[in-house]
Amino acid sequence: MPDILVGLIGDNISRSQAPALHRLAGEMSGLDVRYDRLIPADIGKDFDAVFADCISGGYRGINVTYPYKERAALKVRIDDPLVRRMGAVNTIIFQPDGPTGHNTDYTGFITAYRTVMGDAAPGPVCMIGAGGVGKAVAFGLVALGVEKLDIVERDMAKAEALAAVLRPARPGLDINVASDPADAARHASGLINCTPVGMAGYEGTVLERGHFGGSRWAFDAVYTPVDTQFLQDAAAAGLTVVSGYELFFHQGVDAWEIFAGKAIGHGELRRRLAGDQAGPDRDRQQRGI
Repeated sequence: MPDILVGLIGDNISRSQAPALHRLAGEMSGLDVRYDRLIPADIGKDFDAVFADCISGGYRGINVTYPYKERAALKVRIDDPLVRRMGAVNTIIFQPDGPTGHNTDYTGFITAYRTVMGDAAPGPVCMIGAGGVGKAVAFGLVALGVEKLDIVERDMAKAEALAAVLRPARPGLDINVASDPADAARHASGLINCTPVGMAGYEGTVLERGHFGGSRWAFDAVYTPVDTQFLQDAAAAGLTVVSGYELFFHQGVDAWEIFAGKAIGHGELRRRLAGDQAGPDRDRQQRGI
């Protein structure tokens, strides 16, 4: 039995680098870590059954990704009132008194933004997508001092619900909901994709070329691939890009510290992870073998 048994529940995660990140963090901490990819469709069970198996199977905790973050929040105790307002969790610890939920997408996004943008304020932002990661990023933007936020969603009820829980976080903040990303992007300094569009298996982009010119920076929550069409178009238009890899890395570090109860050297872990993914097993890891 490993020192720490953890895993990731999600769809389309065969290329996730999370197992490598946590295994390397374990090596650096002198711990044997097993990190499983848990894809409900491949296992032949629904999310609730896979979640229950983790509780009974000796897991220390799990990460949760698309499309289960909001569903997971209904199954855990959430001690942080900010995370309760988000209604989405991506990191869960199983304890004797029941599972507790955390959101390291929130802290990870703030660190990712500051890593690239420094102390620069986000300005007015157009955020496309109001699902699990969108909720965390939206609250992160509030913490970063966003000037104005347009939430773009096909499901307008979902966008309205997010706007309603955001407004008390900073009374007076100008928050709007919209269905047309091109129109919302017109006066935005920051452009954000919080949908799965652009991910391997969900190719495409949420914003067509020609709609990036008036903006200053862009962030894509997708990190497989890192260089999404959305970010390629943003870079070609001269925007500063914050890649989804930055969010992946920093939320993963924060999740590790929750799982293991100890800090890890960010710089060394980043270097070792980059080397691990460049090694001879890279293709096998990306295929989830």
